[in-house]
Amino acid sequence: MLGIAWRLGFPFRWLGKASLFAGWRGPIMRGLGGIPVQRDDAARVVSEVVARVHAGEVFGLVVTPDGTRGGNTHWKSGFYRIAREAGMPVTLGYVDRTTMTTGLGPTIELSGDVRADMDRIRAFYADKSGFHPERRTEPRLANEDGATA
Repeated sequence: MLGIAWRLGFPFRWLGKASLFAGWRGPIMRGLGGIPVQRDDAARVVSEVVARVHAGEVFGLVVTPDGTRGGNTHWKSGFYRIAREAGMPVTLGYVDRTTMTTGLGPTIELSGDVRADMDRIRAFYADKSGFHPERRTEPRLANEDGATA
C-alpha cells in the first residue's frame, strides 16, 4: 500500500511497530512518513494522529490490517477510531494475489454503526486474497457486536 501511495504522489503517513524506528533507522522511517506504534500503548497513536489532523496537517494515513502474519482473530480497531475521531474517510486498498492486482477501492465515510461499516468493508474484501491466503484474518473488530463509535 505504501508503494501505491508513493506512486500516486500524495502526502501520507503510515503506522509501524516501534522497533522499526529504533537506532539509525528511526530518522529514515520518520522521513518516509512513519509514525511508531508502541503496542503496549496503542491508544496513544490514535490521539497523536487525531491531533495532527486537528492541527491542520494534511496527509493520507496508510494502515495495513493486523493478521498478515497469522494468529489473529480480528483486526485492531485503531484505523476505525482514528477515522471517526479525525473525521477522515477510509479508502480501502488491496493487494490481491489471485488476480495479481493492487489498487484502491471505494472511499467510505464511517457512520459510527461499527457492524454496518465493517459489513461494507467485509463485502469489499470478500473476493480478495493476500500473498498468504491461509493467513487471512476476516475483517472484523473485536468489539464489533453491538458497538457504536
